[in-house]
Amino acid sequence: MTDPDERLVFFVSDSTGITSETLGNALLVHFPQVSFSRRVLPFVDSVEQARRAVQEITDIASVSGDDPIVFVTVRDPAVVEEMNRAPGEIIDLLGSHITRLETVLGIPRTPDATAYHRVGDLARYHDRIDAVEFSIAHDDAASFTHLDRADLILLAPSRCGKTPTAMYLALQHGLRVANYPLTEDDRPGELPEVLGPYTDRLFGLTTTAGRLSEVRGERRPGSGYASLSRCRSELRHAETLYRTHRIPFIDSHAMSVEEMSSIILTTMNLRHR
Repeated sequence: MTDPDERLVFFVSDSTGITSETLGNALLVHFPQVSFSRRVLPFVDSVEQARRAVQEITDIASVSGDDPIVFVTVRDPAVVEEMNRAPGEIIDLLGSHITRLETVLGIPRTPDATAYHRVGDLARYHDRIDAVEFSIAHDDAASFTHLDRADLILLAPSRCGKTPTAMYLALQHGLRVANYPLTEDDRPGELPEVLGPYTDRLFGLTTTAGRLSEVRGERRPGSGYASLSRCRSELRHAETLYRTHRIPFIDSHAMSVEEMSSIILTTMNLRHR
């Protein structure tokens, strides 16, 4: 059931829905004062599927009582036309842009709805797979083998967002990212010996003590690991380390993985790798 205080949003796609969600959420993020109830309708790649999607949107919207916002990334004009019958505000995220590109390039779009998701550059695809495998093998200091191959090494106290950020950078940007957890066993202000040769590849993460305690508490309720005093101490030692060794760092508590990754790429000059 939809929360009556939330605005209903649908992401409709002729494929997985990733593009629709990414582009749609990039627009919704500019309205933080509004709460949204999000639903993804993937693989709407025929008129019949579109009719079913329109019916589903209509049924749900009739219960919520609000006009929904419907983001659409569908390439077949007939399917788009059918989707335009849905109630609410229909936002075609591809239509006008593709039409403009047809004019600029002087050729029609492909009718193949899966073309966007094909592997266009096989070498780049294999690089990304290699990067993901490297990042998994070097997650949470599981291995120090071939650390010299790392494009980036993230370090932070446990549960500050190292792993999801590393995996995102590997999968989306083909970067080999290792990550190292700072613990109470590390001496305040002293760089772990194994990281000494790679100071130019280090990037730190921090957060607020309250947020870290909350996240750790979900994993180990009532533990010393999640206590506010321990979280404050670990974060203080981490930030001392960053400043002492001039390691760039960011506060991750109010940032998405995408935002953190963008800052890291720019700061470490990895955007044009």
